[in-house]
Amino acid sequence: MLYYLYEMNHAAVAPLRMAASYNRTFWQSPTNPISDSPMGRSMLAGIEMFERLTRRYAKPEFGIQSISLNDKPFNVSQQTVFKLPFCNLERFTLEGLSKTQQKARQKLLLVAPMSGHYSTLLRGTVETMLEQFDVYITDWVDARKVPTSQGQFDLSNYVDYVIEILEFMGKGTNVMAVCQPSVPVLAAVAVMAQDNNKFAPKSLCLMGGPVDTRKNPTAVNDLAESKGIDWFEKNVIVKVPFPNAGFMREVYPGFLQLTGFMTMNLERHMDAHKDLYWNMVKGDGDSSEKHDTFYDEYLSVMDLTKEFYLQTVEEVFIKHSLANGIFEHHGKVVDPSVIKSTALMTVEGELDDITGLGQTEAAHGLCSNIPDKNKAHYIQKGVGHYGIFNGRRFRENIAPAIGKFMRQSKG
Repeated sequence: MLYYLYEMNHAAVAPLRMAASYNRTFWQSPTNPISDSPMGRSMLAGIEMFERLTRRYAKPEFGIQSISLNDKPFNVSQQTVFKLPFCNLERFTLEGLSKTQQKARQKLLLVAPMSGHYSTLLRGTVETMLEQFDVYITDWVDARKVPTSQGQFDLSNYVDYVIEILEFMGKGTNVMAVCQPSVPVLAAVAVMAQDNNKFAPKSLCLMGGPVDTRKNPTAVNDLAESKGIDWFEKNVIVKVPFPNAGFMREVYPGFLQLTGFMTMNLERHMDAHKDLYWNMVKGDGDSSEKHDTFYDEYLSVMDLTKEFYLQTVEEVFIKHSLANGIFEHHGKVVDPSVIKSTALMTVEGELDDITGLGQTEAAHGLCSNIPDKNKAHYIQKGVGHYGIFNGRRFRENIAPAIGKFMRQSKG
């Protein structure tokens, strides 16, 4: 019922959005003598705010056109190289590299979070790592767009996907798991080690991931433990409505995840939109564009399958299964201590309020048979969760440290 109410609300405001579109054309018209007056800008700003607050934000594009390497510009090409029902593997390459330069670039798999936002949230991460690596990224598919005929997708399936992708990419791959994937990716590498899989990665970097949420728990961890899994199943799981391709699939809808994110920092988001309104009234296009860029990404959300979401809450945040040695993959217990040849690096942010300090570092204790010389832990001062994988400190400090570690690892 909740999803249907959401859809009905969107349909109900459609006529108002159409009327707003016609009014925006009037107030933007260069033939309107008062379009550039304080009154005209105020009217246009109000219309823009209404349109933004009632819009359904589509999945953004990566849109990476070019990067600079050694002060020389290179065009960037993007290609879907591997497809699974719930994930597309995207590859980014630099055009114009010599064969020697291309051969020297190691492969890097970026495992993006499946936690409500699209993989494009890591656009800046891809751009930065492209300076050093041949970059691939998991582009997760919105669950409401996957027909029920494609079956379920749970935590074990996630592990399977990571293994399939690594086998497709071949030997010598480096892996970077950002936030949520840290647990299933570490489990996947452990499964590959248990099976003596020759395509196990040469290095693994876990960034701000909830490997053991008992350490320095945050509000996110406290919520999961205080509510319990039954509460989540009864209150946040709904069926995808018609006419979506995933009609009748049970999901945790992206709009609920977004509501939770917004509520955590509601005053900040309200202030940002008030500032946007007044910037538009003043005609400050640069400030408005920065706001638009951020919120176009932030407000674009995807649904997660019921089984994946509930298992993640229960296994990662309530049972702490991997840390307690009871995490199972298709009924078989996963043991990270069997990992020996994959180098391990963990990255944490000093001010991270999503994944507390120590939660990611806990992976080192679980991977007890990786030699100390093949391990590294990095704490970035002055950054929160987002700053671990994006922004100035990521570009200047974190990415170079990760690149150096990966290139030096033997695998």
